[in-house]
Amino acid sequence: MFLFIGYAIILASSVGTYSVHGSLPALWMPLEYVAILGLMAGGFIAGNGTKEIKATLAALPSVLKGSKFSKALYIDLLAMLFEVLAKVRKEGLMSIENDIEHPHESPLFNKYPDIAADHHAMEFITDYLRMMVGGNLNAFEIENLMDLEIETHHHEAHVPAHIMAKTADGLPAFGIVVAVMGVVNVMGSVGEPPAILGKMIGGALVGTFLGILVSYGFVAPIASKLEQKAEESGKIFQCIKMVLLASMNGYAPQVAVEFGRKVLYSSDRPGFLELEEEMKNRKGKK
Repeated sequence: MFLFIGYAIILASSVGTYSVHGSLPALWMPLEYVAILGLMAGGFIAGNGTKEIKATLAALPSVLKGSKFSKALYIDLLAMLFEVLAKVRKEGLMSIENDIEHPHESPLFNKYPDIAADHHAMEFITDYLRMMVGGNLNAFEIENLMDLEIETHHHEAHVPAHIMAKTADGLPAFGIVVAVMGVVNVMGSVGEPPAILGKMIGGALVGTFLGILVSYGFVAPIASKLEQKAEESGKIFQCIKMVLLASMNGYAPQVAVEFGRKVLYSSDRPGFLELEEEMKNRKGKK
């Protein structure tokens, strides 16, 4: 929604203000548009491998969607982790073995469908709970492993944003390429009437205009949105990490959940009393 509002403001500010004292048809140079888009697509394909291209194309639709990482989602996550740890504290680690091995069939996990639907988050939770059940690693070793996995996720999640940022950086130069090609065309037609030469020079300048406008006005905002989404997608793993490590270090489930709550962004973080009340209400509904 905001992306399209931003695009509308950009077009109104550039093309709209130009139309007040200029001729809009003069900006319509189809070959220059095709050249800029073709150069952009060619640079995108030439500069990336199959895996990176697929990841970027898969991530692009997400810029049109709102964030799924809300306060309600994190309340569900913390409530689910609290319930898991409370069961462990009461019945022992082996009591969650079946939940870990078959999470999609687990009554415990299925009570939280939004979390259960996040494959990466559930895999992160069940993998480390499985290690806790195995009992072969201490908290320091698991913390180091968690940090490495989160770092890997961070790197992978930022690939589409980096690629789009690089694409945006290259577009002004492609605009210059189109402009130079137009100037070469003009120099080869110096015998033409001034009206024709003026149109050819205008076409060359439109190439530069398009390269800069598409870069900073359209592609760069997409790169920024992808980066924001990559950053927020990593917070859920940090939250899970803090809760599980606190539990491994001997803290009660209520305290372990508080460790996870404190690492959340302030805009998504439920208050202490709000979370406590929510968990009491859910416990009362069982």
